[in-house]
Amino acid sequence: MGFFGKLFGSSNDDKPKRTLEKPEQLQVGDIITLDDSFALPALLRGQSLEIKQINTYEYEFSKSVEWVLQGSTDDILFLSVENDDVQTLVFSLKISRDIVGQIFDLDEFSQLFDEPGRAVLNAKELPPEYSQWAGQVYRQCEFAQFGYFHDRVDHRSQRLNEDQGDSFERYSAESDDEKYGVEAEVYEGGETDVVLTVQRPITDIRQYWPKS
Repeated sequence: MGFFGKLFGSSNDDKPKRTLEKPEQLQVGDIITLDDSFALPALLRGQSLEIKQINTYEYEFSKSVEWVLQGSTDDILFLSVENDDVQTLVFSLKISRDIVGQIFDLDEFSQLFDEPGRAVLNAKELPPEYSQWAGQVYRQCEFAQFGYFHDRVDHRSQRLNEDQGDSFERYSAESDDEKYGVEAEVYEGGETDVVLTVQRPITDIRQYWPKS
């Protein structure tokens, strides 16, 4: 069944669907439809995105879920949820070293990895496709936070084993308005993943579609 077949399902399918009303209930194969507000980046605006994979980040005193999203394009996006005073959606987009260099001065960006972890990053002129993924000034908020990345493991239903996870250190900075972030994960051997993040209200998910 194709992407839109999954979205709308079959009219002959009389099986009861499970309740799906909030992000914490999302499973692989579910689909979310986002608001069409121009406040959202074009990659997200009005899109229907399928949950392709669920990962887990494990830290000393906490764990967090990451949902891998894909729509009708080849772009892979990530979703997590922050539960502070107000529940917030955090969408992430992985970027290459070349794009990092287009958005930030690389010498300045490298300060993220220097002690005492107080880097200040200033975004340069942004490529149009990233204009709604980045702020202007970022201040470091995490330095060498150690953890384990569990690929395709949903800790909500499975027990975690550190030996099966990939160890990493996380370095991150947040914009002054707290709407945007940049995160770097450094794995053994030096492999580094960089993502841009944007925080959005939970109401940006307009509809939930349980998998057939």
